[in-house]
Amino acid sequence: MTQPFTSTRVRFQSEGDRLVGNLHTPVHHNSDSIIVVTGSWTTVKEQQAEFYARLLAAEGFTTLTFDFRGFGQSEGAPRSWENPERKISDIHAAVTYAVEQLGAARIGALGICASSGYQAVNAASDSRVSSLAMIAPWLHNMQLVAPYYDGEAGVQERIEASRAAHARYQETGEVDYISAISTTDPAAAMYGPYDYYLDPQRGDIPEWDKRIATMSWEPWLTFNPLVSAPQITIPVHMIHSPDAAVPDGAQQFYDHLPGPKKLRWIEGTQLDFYDQPTQVSHALRTTADHFRNTL
Repeated sequence: MTQPFTSTRVRFQSEGDRLVGNLHTPVHHNSDSIIVVTGSWTTVKEQQAEFYARLLAAEGFTTLTFDFRGFGQSEGAPRSWENPERKISDIHAAVTYAVEQLGAARIGALGICASSGYQAVNAASDSRVSSLAMIAPWLHNMQLVAPYYDGEAGVQERIEASRAAHARYQETGEVDYISAISTTDPAAAMYGPYDYYLDPQRGDIPEWDKRIATMSWEPWLTFNPLVSAPQITIPVHMIHSPDAAVPDGAQQFYDHLPGPKKLRWIEGTQLDFYDQPTQVSHALRTTADHFRNTL
């Protein structure tokens, strides 16, 4: 049975910039834990993060979502810069806010898709995080990511474009952008019929500006969350599909976790985990059970 919950707009600081988020609190709240929920790359909180945060709140968990710096309603420049290091710092700031301002005694971390890696890196060094869950985690190194970007040559081409765009930004303050999603432009960050991001009833929402800074390529492609796995000793739950993104990365990450862990494989594509009933039902049930047992 789902529970009623209230939603409150919150604001907190991350390295001098104000982040804007939502706190979802069950009406019959009797826990001192908070789950920080984050979504896929390029996205705003109203997409996957809010979707799962509200479902978990209805299951009795207090959840916190927010826009990363440079995205959505949060401050920060440059805008739409997919920089893993900056996003990891924002997650750390969200945990600080939950502990110091909201009084959380235990923190759960939930990442969907790309932010699973960001949550993992923070959890590896942030002792305040008690439990970690990942839904359809995109976990890569440069070898694993190459097939998704036209091989090693495609990766190098994007890194060179990223460096040129970053140099231009440093020299002029101007930011070069590419489309986040396109079915006609091969230069887009996501090129193809990725229906979640093309459907206004799903992920193509007004809050999302559908662009990404070109200088995102180098920090994104060279990011390697797999190396954080051996340092994560808290309980970890993962749910993924062999037909979703970078399944080998999820398995490698799981294999190197030294603490309590579970990896569940089900059917479905990457985008199915964002809002489709079958995959969401499995992900919600198993993730909620994980947090009930570990927070």
